[in-house]
Amino acid sequence: MPVVLVTGASQGIGAAIAQAFSKEPDIDLVLVARNEGKLNDVARSCAEARSVLVKPCDVTDAIAVSSMADEVLVSVGPPDLLVNNAGLFRPGGILETTVDEFREQVEVNLTSAFLVTRAFLGQMVDRQSGMVVFMASVASLKAYPGGGAYCASKHGLLGLARVVREETREKGIRVTTVLPGATWTPSWEGSGNAPERMMPAGDIAAAIRDVFLLSDRTVVEEIVLRPQLGDL
Repeated sequence: MPVVLVTGASQGIGAAIAQAFSKEPDIDLVLVARNEGKLNDVARSCAEARSVLVKPCDVTDAIAVSSMADEVLVSVGPPDLLVNNAGLFRPGGILETTVDEFREQVEVNLTSAFLVTRAFLGQMVDRQSGMVVFMASVASLKAYPGGGAYCASKHGLLGLARVVREETREKGIRVTTVLPGATWTPSWEGSGNAPERMMPAGDIAAAIRDVFLLSDRTVVEEIVLRPQLGDL
């Protein structure tokens, strides 16, 4: 039975990914985020899965990630699909962004993916199978004013994903980077932008599910998704 682990699973794209995979046969889901209450809500919406394991964890904390990974490996084994989805967006120009604000976005958007991937990748390599997804952004490809910390962290995440791909291509691991544009999630609430102008989170989830279901002879290295009318 495939094990699917999703970080940042308490809302938005992460919750949509969990819900999409819960409808596939014989899936064991592992939901990871800081907010246990929201994780439990998502778990209840994934009742069709074979099992749902809720693991509250600050994925920027190396010790917490190591402990979470040990518990997951004992409970269900290494993931067949690891989705590094945890993310944070706080707008701000370079002169307005504090050092702490910059570091926070790098920690959530980039360091967390390094820590979680490192925690499971060895076991996946030993098994010679599995897939790792990195949730990057169109901001990984093109910078824009007022997004210094976010763009820097997402550019870094794309670089990390490409390194993991190169290091594991002959070890049975598929690596996919997803680069979505504006997607309607709770972070957009109050922005003044209409949900209809953006992609639904379920479309991002469906893309990841479809890529995962390809044979292990095929990897979609990078996939860019944008709203039909283009970037905001």
